[in-house]
Amino acid sequence: MFFFWWDPTLLIVIPGFIFSLIAQFKIRSAYRAGSAQMLRYGMTGGAVARRILDSNRLTHVNIETVPGELTDHYDPSAGVLRLSEAVWRGNNVAAVGVAAHEAGHAMQHGKKYWPLRLRMALVPVTRIGAGLAMPLFLIGILFAALMPAMGEWLMFLGLSFYSLAVIFQLVTLPVEFNASRRAMRCLAGSGTMSDEELKGARRVLNAAAMTYVASLAVSLLTLFRLLLIAGSLTQRRR
Repeated sequence: MFFFWWDPTLLIVIPGFIFSLIAQFKIRSAYRAGSAQMLRYGMTGGAVARRILDSNRLTHVNIETVPGELTDHYDPSAGVLRLSEAVWRGNNVAAVGVAAHEAGHAMQHGKKYWPLRLRMALVPVTRIGAGLAMPLFLIGILFAALMPAMGEWLMFLGLSFYSLAVIFQLVTLPVEFNASRRAMRCLAGSGTMSDEELKGARRVLNAAAMTYVASLAVSLLTLFRLLLIAGSLTQRRR
């Protein structure tokens, strides 16, 4: 266990974690700035989301509120758009941008956007795999010395599960970027925001997109690290 956490391959993952911290800082900074930029016409995030849904023949999609900050999401299995209280009631650039983005996911669902459908199909397997990947890999390391064949098989299984999680994150990128593009088109065409307000909303959505890029970078670097560790242990026994 000590070997796994402190071997030199840990250096591979550090740049990814730094990138992730920067991305988190940028989204929170952009969100705070957007929250301070009030809309000229005073529409709330909830009202904008409802307008976008209705104008895209998605009147059947309900909007619910959820606790927390930046907990907003669209649930395709239930066909429900869930917005945090700050986004639902907020009449600022950040709230409207986030609400429009989540409405963009509902639009994807309505149009049967295939990357979203692929991500939905991967969710059950990814949830199981994400929880088992690292435990299986670590158990494989422990077994490697006493039962090499068993250790290699467990490490391979752990790597396979982790790879599924990486694929899920990879599929998530086009889904998120496309939802933001749909959101910005709807906002620009609605006439409810000025050019300056649209720029603010775009900054919030771009910062949010970078958090997904950062997560993928961390996962890819971690997968590379696991492959190096598994390869090194396998090579030592040959």
